[in-house]
Amino acid sequence: MTRRPLTLTARLVAVAVLLVAVTALLIGTATTLAMRSQLSSQLDDELRASVGRGFGPGPGDGGPPVIRDDDGDRDDYIGQRYGSVFARLTTNGTGYGQVIRGGDSGTPALTSEQLAAIAGVVGSKSPQDVRIPGLGSYRVLVRGPFDGTYELLGLPTSGIDQTLEELVRLELLATILGVVAAAGVGTWVVRRQVAPLREVAATAHRVSELPLASGEIEMTERVPDRLADERTEVGQVGAALNTMLDHVEASLDQRHRSEQQVRQFVADASHELRTPLATIAGYTELARRRPETTGTALDKVETESARMTALVEDLLLLARLDAGRPLERTPVDLSRLLLEAVNDARVVDPDHQWRLSLPDAPLTVPGDEARLHQVVTNLLTNARKYTPAGSTVTVTGTAYGFTVHDDGPGFPPELAPRAFERFVRGDVARTRAGGAGLGLSLVEAIVAAHGGSVSLDTAPGDTTLTVHLPH
Repeated sequence: MTRRPLTLTARLVAVAVLLVAVTALLIGTATTLAMRSQLSSQLDDELRASVGRGFGPGPGDGGPPVIRDDDGDRDDYIGQRYGSVFARLTTNGTGYGQVIRGGDSGTPALTSEQLAAIAGVVGSKSPQDVRIPGLGSYRVLVRGPFDGTYELLGLPTSGIDQTLEELVRLELLATILGVVAAAGVGTWVVRRQVAPLREVAATAHRVSELPLASGEIEMTERVPDRLADERTEVGQVGAALNTMLDHVEASLDQRHRSEQQVRQFVADASHELRTPLATIAGYTELARRRPETTGTALDKVETESARMTALVEDLLLLARLDAGRPLERTPVDLSRLLLEAVNDARVVDPDHQWRLSLPDAPLTVPGDEARLHQVVTNLLTNARKYTPAGSTVTVTGTAYGFTVHDDGPGFPPELAPRAFERFVRGDVARTRAGGAGLGLSLVEAIVAAHGGSVSLDTAPGDTTLTVHLPH
């Protein structure tokens, strides 16, 4: 069974609670150690004072412990804490000791086992912790030896232990309360802070539910501007999501336009091919029924076949260019190419005025000479077809390519923005004289395949097509 992953809120709260708990434990430990050190130091001072009062300032006389009051007279353990332990041990291991009891208990003697536990610290110059059987933990200080005798006095550490236990209990209670408070407040704060992130996620979720498979897509979902401020982390996510949605929307629009263009392309191509096919079928049927018209019918079939072949070749060229098929790359003498194209135009249509302007230095560009010749020929053919007789067509070679200018009526305003689309023609009736409407589409596709661009600037009496080619 797969474990359910923790949410970001849960992880952040868990980290905050862990930090609070670790910090509280570290502070509690440091406080406890400092308190223990302070209390132990105070107990050591008391222990040294008790040694002076209990055994006097000098060596013992070999008798029982003598407890002195401020007047120096013998008295029963005046000024000593209940539970204090006194002992004298000789260097050969013998000795005796007593423990001060309150009330009627008096001062019972220490057992041999208890004396053995105390004897373990003989030789130490500083107070030592000792566990005395039946009495508990003690802090013991040793004096001597004086004439082969060690004097030992111990004070119980039960007061310190109780104080530290109470302190630890308070620290644990404070830690638990702090952890609970951190969990509650942290959950509330984190939820408020990640609320914008949840809103961004909700926007992405709504977009994911949109039908994006086909058709025109209206993608209006966006992250609000208040959550797209890139100065914050959430704003960076929101801005990135908005940018991605803009790209997706543009791509979907482009896809839809491409689908529409493909449908229109297929419809137009079918229409253009249907016309010559219908003509061929009609004249074939005429020749079958009236044998005397066979010659005329064959001539017409040949004409329509040539027209259909040219159309298919243009469509195949566009398909290859759309597929990214590379063109030939050799140095092309653009000056010579423009000169030959203009001379051919003069022969084909002497009713137009054909002019050519070239710089003194030859123009050379890398590319496919046959395709570049097709570009120039298509532009001159368009200028010849769509301008009246007597119009002037000027071809100018430039450092960046060439231009074709005419003083004809220009492109209709509604047609100019779509001039380079396929099967777009100025003759709405689709007469045969108007062509298939692929001339400028081929020009744009071939120039783009060379890494260049083509632009149109048209007005009545002033139409210029500019071709930029890389050098």
